[in-house]
Amino acid sequence: MGAAYLGGMDAGDGGPAPAAGPAAAAGAAPGRTGSPEGRRPVTVPAVRLRKRRAGHQPLVVVTAYDTPGARIADAGGVDVILVGDSLANNVLGYEDTLQVTIEVMAHHTAAVARARPSALVVADMPWLSYHLGAEDAVRNAATLVRAGAQAVKLEGGTSRVPAIEAIVGAEIPVMGHLGLTPQSVLAMGGYRVQARDADAAASLRDAAQAIAGAGCFSLVLEGVPDVVAAAVTDAVDVPTIGIGAGPACDGQVLVYHDLLGLAHGPRPKFVRQYADLEAVAVEAVAAYAADVRSGTFPSDAESYHAAPEVAERLGAAPPGGSRTPVR
Repeated sequence: MGAAYLGGMDAGDGGPAPAAGPAAAAGAAPGRTGSPEGRRPVTVPAVRLRKRRAGHQPLVVVTAYDTPGARIADAGGVDVILVGDSLANNVLGYEDTLQVTIEVMAHHTAAVARARPSALVVADMPWLSYHLGAEDAVRNAATLVRAGAQAVKLEGGTSRVPAIEAIVGAEIPVMGHLGLTPQSVLAMGGYRVQARDADAAASLRDAAQAIAGAGCFSLVLEGVPDVVAAAVTDAVDVPTIGIGAGPACDGQVLVYHDLLGLAHGPRPKFVRQYADLEAVAVEAVAAYAADVRSGTFPSDAESYHAAPEVAERLGAAPPGGSRTPVR
């Protein structure tokens, strides 16, 4: 998922964001906690079957861009970890997702894969990595698989069918992405809710059926009205994963930094923030800085010691007097 919409959607598209923290989720079931030791690895065929109308629970997807983030996401019990090109906005400081390359995506995909998560690892194909022909698309998809991805994700509708068919033909699973596609930000004129009129909604449904027919095992619906997402979900046999697409999708995805309160700028309407880790981290760093400046860090217990004769040989008494040597 591109997720370049972070703070970028028109105010009229978003409105005030929900209050931060779990309290904002009144009536919501508590999330999983702890490490999901022993759970089976999530596979592409297992994800493909996860339609809610068949009685399955919604899919839980979150982005991650490095080993610690992947470990946290996996311990939280998510089904899919998406190595999104949204790392451009959330990690690398860019304004949009158009700046990341296949090499950058492979680097971060490898970092996520080294966490060895049980969750399925899906990597975004960045802008221009699947636009120049089927052979180029397959080659770039293979680069991400060799880095550790178990599937790739690409944006776009019917025009992407040849690329999807070629990648799937190379035995690489593909997740689609429709609606607000951040790699199309220049063509769309900004990050705006899509498929708001009947014709556009019908076109989106047709595009979903086309890419599902081309072999996508699931697809992301981003920034579309809830009724449109519901209709698309009903129209395809593969699971839909919503972000800003209402509750009727077969799963939901959020950006790691949004979920944990690490993102900057206004929150879009659809983001529910479950923690304020930036505030916690700033407080911790400030406490460390205060301890260093006051001389209380490191303490005697946080320092290594030598035998008294070492200090004597060096001609200096150890700070704080004699200490027990390291054994």
